[in-house]
Amino acid sequence: MSTTIQVSEKLQKELAKRKIYEKETYEEVIWDLVEDSQELDDVTKREIAQARQEIRDGRYHTLDDVKKELEL
Repeated sequence: MSTTIQVSEKLQKELAKRKIYEKETYEEVIWDLVEDSQELDDVTKREIAQARQEIRDGRYHTLDDVKKELEL
């Protein structure tokens, strides 16, 4: 079910500034804001912890390493 909401002109201008592309709807902008404020799930938290451990262990490639490997 769709509904209409009323927002102030100030908020409408702020939402317009947050659009990534011109035809993005205000609903999409609001969903992006909601997503940014949500808690990370357990899988994501584990993956972040794993990535941090890999970096501490030196298991990563710098951009320069990749460029050399690809001869760029």
